[in-house]
Amino acid sequence: MNDLYQAQRAMRVMRKTAIQRGVIAVMDVGSSKVACLILRFDGPSDISSGEVIGSMAGQSSFRVIGAATTKSRGIRFGEIESMAETERAIRTALQAAQKMALVRVDHVIACFSGGVPRSYGVFGEVSTENEAVHSHDIGRVLAACDLPFFGENRAVLHAQPINFTLDDRSWMTDPRGHIGQKLSADLHILTVEERAIQNLNHCVKRCDVDLAGLASSAYVSAQAALVEDEQELGAACIDMGGGATGVSVFFKKHLIFADSVRMGGDHVTSDISMGLQIPMAAAERIKTLYGGAMATGMDHREMIETDGNSGDWEHDRRQVSRSELIGIIRPRMEEILEDVRDRLDAAGFDNLPGKQIVLTGGASQIPGLDGLAARILGQHVRLGRPIRVQGLPQAATGPAFSGVVGLALNAANPQDEWWDFEVPQPQIVGRPLRRAMRWFRDNW
Repeated sequence: MNDLYQAQRAMRVMRKTAIQRGVIAVMDVGSSKVACLILRFDGPSDISSGEVIGSMAGQSSFRVIGAATTKSRGIRFGEIESMAETERAIRTALQAAQKMALVRVDHVIACFSGGVPRSYGVFGEVSTENEAVHSHDIGRVLAACDLPFFGENRAVLHAQPINFTLDDRSWMTDPRGHIGQKLSADLHILTVEERAIQNLNHCVKRCDVDLAGLASSAYVSAQAALVEDEQELGAACIDMGGGATGVSVFFKKHLIFADSVRMGGDHVTSDISMGLQIPMAAAERIKTLYGGAMATGMDHREMIETDGNSGDWEHDRRQVSRSELIGIIRPRMEEILEDVRDRLDAAGFDNLPGKQIVLTGGASQIPGLDGLAARILGQHVRLGRPIRVQGLPQAATGPAFSGVVGLALNAANPQDEWWDFEVPQPQIVGRPLRRAMRWFRDNW
């Protein structure tokens, strides 16, 4: 934990330095595409004009000066399978964005959806040393949180204080300066497989840039797709990507749960390819142009040419009805949404006052999916698009770009994490150190 603490603090310093210099890149490394934005920071924001820009008042304002996407290669289920192919895709997107921006960037912040994320809620409590709460007390209460054993070869991706309680006053965002005797904190921790972080870091560094931050795609997509009231009252963001579907739950503007389903839009495309016996490229085109999740009375009359390339003219010029296509798409979407429902039940989503569900991501654009989701999830469902930021190209304003836009918003206005506080080191390393000593004793 100590090594991770230092590594995360180092990345925070790199990000701050890059933003002060004025330029940084953000990148969503997904299963279907790699999207990259180059951001130029101009100092404190001015929202007096009423224009929505990429930050809150008092934070750094930015505009997008470069954007590029490329087909993802070497990534499956949101995780890197081929290092060389992934490196090539990252390099292609990064170079194209830099060419558009006419600048070179040295630091990139990345998000990804793999790594088998797991959420933990932990609690810590201390007595304040002085009459008023100071930063040192924040570090002490975070160090007092009883950390569970996360499992071998897992790393902490996010560790965010979601609630401070001082005596009987709860849901304090910043208790520093307040008078009280007993301070407690609720900490949300999101862990992923360590190799997912190591592999991505290796690929990024091979592209001659430094990794200045990492984030969960489910987390940053929600920051782009959920409006402020939804984040405050309680909402779930379902980020439907190509290889994985991220699930994140927000309450009081904090991430309180995150998970993923290892299925997405690529699985729908694969089902169409196998069901109609056509290539994946043709199946993707048919899904995009004619796909749907809810049948209508006219679907059996709408015929679709399959356009295969097997060399058999009769086979390649077949026609299928749209109702047949929906019959292939719907079972897979139902399976994904049922798994999402299981994740939301595990999170206790029904106990939140808001209970709004927002669908985003490229696979959420299948017509009728919101209606199917409302039937299965049993809540208010809407389709979400990323909020507007300055300079964002029109082609990058769709649901498929919620992740990279949310990452840009997070870069400009990051939430406090464990490593932003001076946490007493001995208490952080104590438990891992005891495990290391036990390992040493058992093996020597």
